[in-house]
Amino acid sequence: MSATDPHPLSQRFRGFYPVVIDVETGGFNSQTDALLELSAAFVDLDDNGDFMVCKTIDYAITPFAGANLDKAALDFNGIDPDDPARNAVSEQNAIDDCFQQVRKMVKRFDCSRAIVVAHNAHFDHGFLMAAAERCNVKRNPFHPFSCFDTVSLAGLAYGQTVLAKACDAAGIAFSNREAHAAAYDTRKTAELFCTIVNLWQKQVGFQEDWPVF
Repeated sequence: MSATDPHPLSQRFRGFYPVVIDVETGGFNSQTDALLELSAAFVDLDDNGDFMVCKTIDYAITPFAGANLDKAALDFNGIDPDDPARNAVSEQNAIDDCFQQVRKMVKRFDCSRAIVVAHNAHFDHGFLMAAAERCNVKRNPFHPFSCFDTVSLAGLAYGQTVLAKACDAAGIAFSNREAHAAAYDTRKTAELFCTIVNLWQKQVGFQEDWPVF
């Protein structure tokens, strides 16, 4: 690859750069419920052209003004929004910093924009887009509606849709004790995504001359 050639990763997903996202929230409604944790994992290609996780970022977030906090959701994820040890930042600061770093990675890999990868992706995508709207983001680096869902990918590759079981089937160590924290779930989802993409590459292959419909 010459210095003027685009990065090979930019050729894999129609110019989209995959960013693995996980959120922890105060409920299921992205418009009304608090975004409490946000984590993102970035990918690169190793010397063999295999996908790998190269960087992760994590934020504990203070609920936005008027946000709903459902007790059942907090009991499930174990988050105490008032705990000072969380070192939480405002939603505005978290989104601004996260999106700035995403834009840098999109540029680094010669991609056109980012695309969310997540487990049950529309849930995470919905909360991310709602937070971006509340924060008046002018240049959202993510595709506004498309995403890659590792539930579907794992179901296809391993016949498993639960993250823990999919990781087990893929040979990825998984701790149920550490699960349901955005930082941990993002890393495991990213490992799962890379494993499935690499498996497809080895068994089926990526053909540049495949027709595009």
